[in-house]
Amino acid sequence: MKKTIAFILMLPLGAIAGDARDNLKPYPAAEAGFNRMVFNIPSTENDADRKIEIMAGKAMAIDCNQTWLGGRLEKKVAQGWGYPYFVLEASDVAASTRMACPPGEEKTERFVAVRGEGFLLRYNSKLPVVVYVPEGFEVRYRIWQAGKEIHRAAQK
Repeated sequence: MKKTIAFILMLPLGAIAGDARDNLKPYPAAEAGFNRMVFNIPSTENDADRKIEIMAGKAMAIDCNQTWLGGRLEKKVAQGWGYPYFVLEASDVAASTRMACPPGEEKTERFVAVRGEGFLLRYNSKLPVVVYVPEGFEVRYRIWQAGKEIHRAAQK
């Protein structure tokens, strides 16, 4: 009897664990030359007060100049599910300010981000954030939150 009750009580836990494994089922597998990067964001009382900034890029040996990669983050929709996912279209060729560096300064390995369109996303804590990036790229993110103060514009 006790074993039966324990088994019945554990059934919902198994269903929840199964759902966690299947939360990527709606999203397509990564195409050749791409990796699927996934992260979850915390739930909030009001998701509309937040945004997610995607910082996609790669580690590169760079000098003292400001360096960036060009590209854009394109929003797509999972067929039959309606869930959003994002695909990074980026160049491997870095651009920089091309200023003269101090003599003897060596290049260092640093994260170089892609600059472009579509990197500020709607905050939806109910779904994972799924981003497809070319091999060699990584995804970092930052959560932005609206302040409590609301200001009024003056009529002129």
